[in-house]
Amino acid sequence: MPHLVLSIGAKIISLQDMRSGSVAQTLIILAVIGALSVMSPPASAGDRTKGKKKARLCQVCHGIDGVGRNPTVPNIAGESELYLVKQLKAFRSGERKHEQMTIVASSLSDADIENLSAWYSAIQFSVKLPE
Repeated sequence: MPHLVLSIGAKIISLQDMRSGSVAQTLIILAVIGALSVMSPPASAGDRTKGKKKARLCQVCHGIDGVGRNPTVPNIAGESELYLVKQLKAFRSGERKHEQMTIVASSLSDADIENLSAWYSAIQFSVKLPE
């Protein structure tokens, strides 16, 4: 039987070792971690500073801090940038319908959408669970 050796960092693993459950599980975990690191979202394409300036259009309802000013307005602070881009483009195209959002989004360029999404997604907040 040929001798297969796999080197992971400083540890050398033989085919015999790979047959044991713990090494196989470790390899699976490493494969999953590697796959997840490749699938991480791309870096922000938008300019946060420009997004903050453009957010003046949004602050009446969503606030400059991304916290809805009315119970029917969603909080968008810290929301995924990819999600915000997708939703704003959907409002702009008419794929998603909302009277005020369609009007606001129709005036936004792709760059405006990326900048606004970069701004609102960069806002950090904390959550405190009730006792």
